Amino acid sequence: MGQLLSAPKRLKGAIIGFGFISEKGHVPAYLQRDQIHSDVEIVAVADICEARLALAKDLLPQANLYKDYLYLLKAESSRLDFVDICTPPSDHARIAHAAFECGLHVLCEKPLTTTLEEAQALLKHAVQVKKVLYPCHNYKHAPVVLAIRDILSSQRIGKIRSLTLNTYRNTHAKGVTEWNTHWRREKKLSGGGIAMDHGSHTFYLTFDWMGAYPHAVTAKMINLDSDRYDTEDNFTAVLSFPNGLAHTHLSWTAGVRKVIYTVQGEKGSITVDDDELQVAVMQKTQGPDVAQGAVTWTVEKRSIVSNWMDASHVSWFNSLFDQFKKAIDDHDYVGKEARDAYYCIQIISKSYQSAQEGCRELPLSTSIQSLL
Repeated sequence: MGQLLSAPKRLKGAIIGFGFISEKGHVPAYLQRDQIHSDVEIVAVADICEARLALAKDLLPQANLYKDYLYLLKAESSRLDFVDICTPPSDHARIAHAAFECGLHVLCEKPLTTTLEEAQALLKHAVQVKKVLYPCHNYKHAPVVLAIRDILSSQRIGKIRSLTLNTYRNTHAKGVTEWNTHWRREKKLSGGGIAMDHGSHTFYLTFDWMGAYPHAVTAKMINLDSDRYDTEDNFTAVLSFPNGLAHTHLSWTAGVRKVIYTVQGEKGSITVDDDELQVAVMQKTQGPDVAQGAVTWTVEKRSIVSNWMDASHVSWFNSLFDQFKKAIDDHDYVGKEARDAYYCIQIISKSYQSAQEGCRELPLSTSIQSLL
């Protein structure tokens, strides 16, 4: 008689901060996942806004609601496994530290922190209490990005030599109307502008595609709406890697919402325009140069639905949560994602310094182990 399979452990979590990404992204993903896998349940929510808590009650009628995350932790931590932090970035570090003190794992929206010192302290704390620190680096789970990873793994385009990652938005991401719609443009809440808000997505993709961390950065930025806001809305940086350069550009003042990525290898290239992916691979023929027919390219074009226009990215969350669960099971307290988050904050911090110092190139540390 065969052994009965045990049911998967059902993780109990609490959401701290019930804004747009919680309501439209995380909660729908949790509810859908629990219906299919029965392995996660959100049992509590904290938010400082009464109107947002009322919406949380509609979506999660069984959850307990709190106006203060400290009250939530005091009342609920004995039955919780993790917290999901979805507040503005200025609060991430102190909430995560409080959760660690209660013996809980931490899933946290990007950026992990707003300063490098906060990031270092948070990673150290995770190691000390042996709890997982896991950032929501959800762009890694976009279907078209997964396709890029597969192509690079196949070595079809050879060693990577350079990258360009351009992200265009016609406005900053708006917060909920019940609280502070434009909090991303207030440095005291956001920690910075588009570099702080969107830089992590760009930088952690460069780490994966280059297969390394950068050792230097130079940056330039501008605020085209400085009469109203105190954060930058356009940002450009060049990252120096051992094997080449990554050029990055982020804009909140573009005429279109779009991502355009290029990956240049020694034998070919990948180009992404939202869902449209093109792979060009060199084919050697005869002749001394390209103009005389020495090289031709075979070109493959694919459309990979990735739902870039849906800012909730709810369809990307499930595989991210799979990895969070695996980190818990493997006791991987400060894994690659947490280290990537640290390096992202380092780049953002150094980029702000570079821009202030006339685009001066600044070195980046690539050794994190000595800090933990």
